[in-house]
Amino acid sequence: MKKKWELTHKGLTIRVENSWWLGEKLYVDNELQDENVGLSLRGRLIGNVNLGEGQKEMIKVSLGGWFSIKIRMFIEDRQVFPMRA
Repeated sequence: MKKKWELTHKGLTIRVENSWWLGEKLYVDNELQDENVGLSLRGRLIGNVNLGEGQKEMIKVSLGGWFSIKIRMFIEDRQVFPMRA
């Protein structure tokens, strides 16, 4: 089973994919930033959003769950997915 989450941040598309057999992957504008290979109950992915002129923002993604996968994404230590009310 493959799941995909996607959001737009400052005009860039951030996508996280999870598959039982292929592991987890983090993409920014279709460029692979990080991956975990194989089956795990918990994962962490780290990448960067390149804003140009040497400026970057760090992305951290936590994935986990037993029967369904839940995801939390942070950019510069601020939770952006799922959105907090």
